[in-house]
Amino acid sequence: MLPFHQALLIVPTYNEIDNVEKMLKILTSLYDTLNILIIDDGSPDGTADIVKKYQQSNEKIHLIERSGKLGLGTAYITGFRWALERDYKFVFEMDCDFSHDPKDLPSLLEAAQKNDLVIGSRYIDGIRIINWPFHRLLLSYCASIYTRVITGIDVLDVTGGFKCFTRKALESLNLDNVISNGYSFQVELNYKVWSKGLSVKEVPIIFTERRDGESKMHGGIVKEAIFAVIMLRVRKIFGTLH
Repeated sequence: MLPFHQALLIVPTYNEIDNVEKMLKILTSLYDTLNILIIDDGSPDGTADIVKKYQQSNEKIHLIERSGKLGLGTAYITGFRWALERDYKFVFEMDCDFSHDPKDLPSLLEAAQKNDLVIGSRYIDGIRIINWPFHRLLLSYCASIYTRVITGIDVLDVTGGFKCFTRKALESLNLDNVISNGYSFQVELNYKVWSKGLSVKEVPIIFTERRDGESKMHGGIVKEAIFAVIMLRVRKIFGTLH
């Protein structure tokens, strides 16, 4: 039996009222021992109110409300700190928009029994993405190639955001020294874990473009990622990556 009772799932939200209730229903029905931490960035649509309703009947659901839209990276760092203050041995990242399938969590947790970081990969065993326009697929795939060339990291889906960290992997990171907050946040954490010689494993998933709500992707995120990848490599060369 997989140790879901030792795991925390972190789900950042901003204006996810179309998805959060459905997500909580599915997660609690599939994994009754899994702890879920929603980190809401002051959603004006009432996302946090839905979470509070579920908290009344389920002690496994937790909520951190932040004062505004502070970014994906800082949301996850807040969640990581919260997890490390407690006894969780495995910490998941997952989107709330059903682009990541909750039914894939066991595959990640199983691989995490023997690896320090597990990435749900869209590019292992072929391209596994549904409902993306060609230009976005091309952008994402080229970003992964660019990152691998610059950094040398041996990961196909280096920008993937569906992951499972072991406590060992999280404790290896200096969370005060994370330079990225947007799209490149995932790259930075993957690269730092890999650079420390910890084991990184990719498991195949199917990624489906969100059905409800609005995508958070925009041009500024991509520009940040291009610059951040170079900075990560420079820091590695000069021994300041940490």
